[in-house]
Amino acid sequence: MPDVAAIVEVAREFGKQGIMIPLSIGDVVERLREFLVAELGDGGLAGCVAVHATWGSLAEVRSLAVVAEEQGRKIGRLLMEAALDDARAIGATEVFTLTYIPEFFRHFGFEPVDRNALPHKVWLDCVKCPKFPDCGEVALKRGL
Repeated sequence: MPDVAAIVEVAREFGKQGIMIPLSIGDVVERLREFLVAELGDGGLAGCVAVHATWGSLAEVRSLAVVAEEQGRKIGRLLMEAALDDARAIGATEVFTLTYIPEFFRHFGFEPVDRNALPHKVWLDCVKCPKFPDCGEVALKRGL
């Protein structure tokens, strides 16, 4: 619970850049157990990622963000590795993401996939986005 405000703030910063859907406190609290965080030595938040079970054995890697001051220090890599481990731990056999930064995810074996191949349940959060339905995010997927 102590990380909720910091997760909201880092998501808000990425939202201002137009590369992430901003999260409300309610969004984060509702899905708090999905979030993994990287903490700084002083206990502050360096970054976050969430793993969301969607359908069958498919999970979504979402809300991956590293605070500006900590970017370039491989925190994103550590968060992604932790997210993939978490997806395996919940029994997922595949993960996907929707992103404006596909290059980052390709480093982890994600490959482009047709957005229409994803379950319709995936779009529940998308309809909240002001860019919906033509947001331009790239859908990527990989096995575990």
